[in-house]
Amino acid sequence: MKLFRFLIWFAVTCVGFALGAVAQPEAAASAPAKQVRVKVIPVREAIAKPVLYVIRRGLKEAQAEGMEALVIDMQTPGGELGVTLEIMEALDKFEGQTLVYVNKEAISAGAIISSVVDEIHFAPGAVIGAAAAVSGGGQEVPETMKQKINSYLNAKVRSFSAGKGYRSEVIKAMMDADYEFKIGDIVIKPKGELLSLTDVEAAKVYGEPGRALLSAGTHTTLDDLLTVKFGKNGYVVSRLEITWSETLASWISAVAPVLMGLGLLCVFIEFKTPGFGVFGITGGVMLALVFLGHYLAGLSGHEPALVFLLGVALVAVEIFVAPGTLAAGLAGAVLMLGALAWSMLDLWPGEWPAMDASVWVQPLVSVALAVAIALGAGALIWKLLPRGWLVRRLALGGASTEPAQRGGVASAMSAGELKTLIGREGVAVTALSPSGQVLVDGQRFEARLAVGALDPGARLRVVERGDFALLVEPLA
Repeated sequence: MKLFRFLIWFAVTCVGFALGAVAQPEAAASAPAKQVRVKVIPVREAIAKPVLYVIRRGLKEAQAEGMEALVIDMQTPGGELGVTLEIMEALDKFEGQTLVYVNKEAISAGAIISSVVDEIHFAPGAVIGAAAAVSGGGQEVPETMKQKINSYLNAKVRSFSAGKGYRSEVIKAMMDADYEFKIGDIVIKPKGELLSLTDVEAAKVYGEPGRALLSAGTHTTLDDLLTVKFGKNGYVVSRLEITWSETLASWISAVAPVLMGLGLLCVFIEFKTPGFGVFGITGGVMLALVFLGHYLAGLSGHEPALVFLLGVALVAVEIFVAPGTLAAGLAGAVLMLGALAWSMLDLWPGEWPAMDASVWVQPLVSVALAVAIALGAGALIWKLLPRGWLVRRLALGGASTEPAQRGGVASAMSAGELKTLIGREGVAVTALSPSGQVLVDGQRFEARLAVGALDPGARLRVVERGDFALLVEPLA
């Protein structure tokens, strides 16, 4: 009986495997082919910072979304050289396939940017070329400078165009009027002029074996290009939406060190005055704009802002919970400044800051400039408003109407009133090591020891009125 049952089970199992083997090819044949995911980034203006931010944002979104291909839908008269180089570097980092669709024209910087991608496609009647370097106002660049620029650009184009047919020679002919571009005995461009190509000219075949001069194809529409490239229904398109955010990011980036410096100064003033008021709000808004601008510019994500907030929390611990310990305050300051520098790094999804000095130079210079602005603005406030309300509040920790037993800090006092405190006795409210808060005549003040440390509750005497705190000494 057991043998009989085994044979039945074995037979059923074999039949099942056989049916599965027959059905598997049919299922594979009927399964739809995988669709290629394509990101399309439109470029419809001169190459400048906002375009860099658009392209960088689109590239990083495509990378994070796992897009297999990216298309630059280009129509540009050219633009800034520095921005062009940054766009070239960004395109080269994308891990998927890259294409440019010259949708009417890719002049000057547009042609140079196109040299980076895997394939260059054209719309009917499109034109590419005329990529000589000129000044920002369109004037001729001095000859020596032009030679340096062309030499550098040619090297960059060669590095990006290796293995891509005639591309490096074509782009060189578009940049250098003195370069004669020949393929065999055929002169494509004589000396004395810059090369520009129509879609038909870019598609001409030269050499043996024959290769198109520059074009990978001419297509009436971008959808036609994608259909030829990936097949009908063989792709899914995600188009990047252009918003006002890139223009905003461009303005913010231009004044970022000033915003950072004034924001840090406002945060410091807020910490040194009681409650939460206009300085805290103003500083917070300024620093939030810095992080927002760098985020919209396609640089690092939200992580630097979180690290900055952690630094603010540590500084608050130093001031309000454990004054004078220095460890929390120093760590918080380092985190705040480090977060500001981090926010300016060009990081890709899943990438962490590299410990490379060259990567950090510009961000650290900007942060150093911001600190200098904060210190300079603070010095001006102190010098120009020596008797003002703000300075009096800063001098001794600010004003509060709260009673001392609830933790309020003393009301702002005039210089004459503060002098009357000299010689008065009080008690340490917090640890002084060497700075902290003391209670004198029922009011709390910021205070500092010349040497040593005091525990909370220790008796003390006021010996001097300092700029930012009372100078005290322990009672024997």
